Amino acid sequence: MSNKPWLAHYDKGVPQTIEYPKVPLFHFLEEAARKYPDRACTIFKGAVISYREMNALTDHMAAALVEELGVKKGDRVGLFMPNTPQFMIAYFGILKAGGVVVAVNPTYPVDEVIFPVNDSNIEIMFTLSRFYERLKTVRERSKLKRIIVTNIKETLPPITRLLFTLVKEKKAGDRVESLATGDVWMKDLLAKHVNSPRPNVVVSPDDTALFQYSGGTTGVPKGAVAMHRNIVANTLQIKSWMTGLEEGKEVVLMGIPLFHVYGMVAGMNFGMVMGASLVMVPNARDLKDVLHNISKYKASIFPGVPMLYNGINNHPDVKAGKYDLSSIKACISGSAALMRETKEQFEKLTGGKVFEGYGLSEAPTATHCNPLEGVNKVGSIGMPLPDVDVKIVSLEDGETELAQGEVGEFIIRGPQVMKGYHNMPTETASTLRQMKDGKTWLFTGDIGRMDEDGYFYIFDRKKELIKPGGFQVWPREVEEVIMNHPKVLEVGVGGIPDAERGETVKAWIVLKPGETITEAELKALCKEHLAPYKVPTHYEFRTELPKTTVGKILRRELVRQHKEGK
Repeated sequence: MSNKPWLAHYDKGVPQTIEYPKVPLFHFLEEAARKYPDRACTIFKGAVISYREMNALTDHMAAALVEELGVKKGDRVGLFMPNTPQFMIAYFGILKAGGVVVAVNPTYPVDEVIFPVNDSNIEIMFTLSRFYERLKTVRERSKLKRIIVTNIKETLPPITRLLFTLVKEKKAGDRVESLATGDVWMKDLLAKHVNSPRPNVVVSPDDTALFQYSGGTTGVPKGAVAMHRNIVANTLQIKSWMTGLEEGKEVVLMGIPLFHVYGMVAGMNFGMVMGASLVMVPNARDLKDVLHNISKYKASIFPGVPMLYNGINNHPDVKAGKYDLSSIKACISGSAALMRETKEQFEKLTGGKVFEGYGLSEAPTATHCNPLEGVNKVGSIGMPLPDVDVKIVSLEDGETELAQGEVGEFIIRGPQVMKGYHNMPTETASTLRQMKDGKTWLFTGDIGRMDEDGYFYIFDRKKELIKPGGFQVWPREVEEVIMNHPKVLEVGVGGIPDAERGETVKAWIVLKPGETITEAELKALCKEHLAPYKVPTHYEFRTELPKTTVGKILRRELVRQHKEGK
């Protein structure tokens, strides 16, 4: 868009453009170790690793990968673990060795791990001991050859480690008596290379840093390929946006999974470039652990998802005032629509600011965000970050640029946009397209509009549009109405087959604990606020809804379950 109206509404101090250093991603860790050597890099169950120590540990790990395990530049190395200090040691160790990180969701069953392992040709993979048996099964059916294993207790404080008894280890599945031939303990590798410097591998900005696979819930997962410069750029874009924060003084609550680009870039890498302390939370669904860590370590930055903020809002211990959450300054909310009630309640609770952003694995990770200091428009994903250009194009031809206020598909250009999909030339060509202006644009598949101030609004995924009787219904607008009911905790809306209309609207609802409501009440609410064709004809009450690892409700999974009678 040539005039870029959003630039006039940037917070004071946010640049319109950034000069990006030509450095590999691990440069940020080395800089943090130089500037803040004694500051806590990670905090995990009370155990602290300083920036100086983390930089040294990642050097040793890189040396072990190159000298001991034969990792060569460009080799893909897997990560199969939750948010722990070991994740960070492995992540930057791989990058310093010239390798490519492929982080896989550790909750995935064997069948869903095999595809990214084989597609990216992973021969070496890091994991926690509790997942070791699963990876041994993966190895039998894939290209995986060696597994580097770490026990979660290895980065616990000494007293906690002592309390992590044999019984507890066995109960959690962490106890592994011995490793298969060729597999190795992470701690042994680090000990063996404790005096080894970072290997002499030249890593340039245009070298590949990351493969990020989409969830395999529907269709074949796609591996988005990001270069070092893509992630360096996005890290600095996010940093430039977060005015008012203090380098070397902030604390980031790391509840968003590090195996997802949102947690990886907007949490870990952003925190690192700020010289912030990263409080590791392996399982954000354990809200008591989240709340304890915020309260104890005075977390000031809390990247999250609406489900997480909503869960905290409704937690009985929070309502009873058992936790001090007043340290929170800024929360970037992503992955799903942020409802007004959730935002306002969390801000009232903490005194901090929750502002919705937008991103995708193909531009890892953020492209838009509401301002930290300026006007937050509820329902908007905010404005493009510095150096990001956006167009809204026609859904009919994918070419015609639409005027402000008109609804179409988002397409994006920026320094963080991926190189393409691994081994998928057709998908790459349909997603990264050269337009009439001679420039290559990323087609997001998301539908929305831009207002007069340059704020953008997402209506929904192009593929999730519901068409009852030829009309168009965006699931999000129905969800927002139902979420306004004080008894509703979560809702998902999708299109199901209908003999008369071709397709009709269905809502799946989770109520707040102890609440009851009738279908008739919800229908009356929807009739009051929605056009007749948008009102759900079917309602189903559930105890929970299927979600991605970052808390996005899987509408297509709900539709699939309906069709299969589940």
